[in-house]
Amino acid sequence: MRTGAAAGHVGYYHEAILYDSDEHLLAVVLPFLLGGVEAGEPTVVGLAERNAELVRRALPTGTEVTFLPGGDLYARPTAAIRAYRKLLGSYVAEGARQIRIVGELPPAVLGATWDWWARYESAINHAYDDFPLWSMCAYDVGATPSRVLADVVRTHPRVAMPDGSHVPTDGYTEPAAYLAERRLMLPDPVERTAPAVELVDPAPAQARDAVRAAHRGQLPADHLDDLVVSVSEVVSNALRHGVPPVRMRLWSAPDRMVVTVQDRGPGPTDPYAGLLPAGNGAAGGLGLWISHQSCNHVALHRDADGFTVRLTAGNPYFPV
Repeated sequence: MRTGAAAGHVGYYHEAILYDSDEHLLAVVLPFLLGGVEAGEPTVVGLAERNAELVRRALPTGTEVTFLPGGDLYARPTAAIRAYRKLLGSYVAEGARQIRIVGELPPAVLGATWDWWARYESAINHAYDDFPLWSMCAYDVGATPSRVLADVVRTHPRVAMPDGSHVPTDGYTEPAAYLAERRLMLPDPVERTAPAVELVDPAPAQARDAVRAAHRGQLPADHLDDLVVSVSEVVSNALRHGVPPVRMRLWSAPDRMVVTVQDRGPGPTDPYAGLLPAGNGAAGGLGLWISHQSCNHVALHRDADGFTVRLTAGNPYFPV
C-alpha cells in the first residue's frame, strides 16, 4: 500500500516545491522524508550540497534517509534518467511499495541548457511511470529565472505546499503534447559570427572530416570523437528522414565546438527522441539518443524553416 498524498495512486506521483526560504523548504521536505521512514519506504535526498546539509541537520539523529552523492548525476538528462531508473528498479526488486525522493537540479543547468532539462522534467512523467515513485523537485523561486519557473509549472502535475497540501498546477501539460511543441532555442553567441564550416547535403564522412579539421585543441580527444560520431549520426538522420536541403554549420570557439544540422522537415515523430532509447521504430531516434549521451548539450528546434539540431561539445554554459 502506498502512503501519504500518493496513497491509491498508480505510477509516478510528481510534484514541485517552489520555495522562498529555508523554512519553506524544510516545512515541505521534513514531513515528506519522515513519513517515508515511518512507513518503511526507501527515502532518498538528492539535493545540492547546501540544501542537503540543511536537511541533514534538521532530521532527527539516526533517521534512515539515503543521501545521494553529487558528481555527474545531472551531467546530462539521459544519464539522470538511466541512473534513477536503475535506482528505482533496485528498490522495487527488494519489495518497495513506494519510493520517496526529493531532489533538485544544479543552478548551472537553469540557464543556457535549460531547454533539455525542461524536456527531462516533462519526459520523466512517462519514463518513471512504471515505478511507485513519489518525488518532489525543489526550485528556489528567488534564484530561478521566470522562464524556468513557467516550465516547472507545465512539467509538474502538482506543487507541494508548506501547510501539507498538494495543489494541482493549472498549467500542467501532458508530456507528449509538451515535448511536441515548438520551443525557443536560445542562440549561442558564437552563432552570431560566421561559421567556420557550412555544408549543404554533406555525406556523413564529409561531415566527420569537417569536424576534425575545425578542431583547435579545445576538446579532449575522447570528447572530439564523441562529437564526430554525434554529428555523423544527426547528418545521417537528416539525409535519411528529413526534407532537403540539409545544412550543416560549425563554429569553433576557444572553449567549445558548436554544430547545427537543419533540414526542411518536421523532425522526429517520437516526442521522447533523445531522452529515452528508441524502441518504437521512430525515425531518427537512435542518432538523437547517441548525441544526447555524447554531447554536453543538445538543443532541438522546430520552426517554419524546418527542424534544427544543435550539438555542443565543451562548455555549454554561455551567458543568457
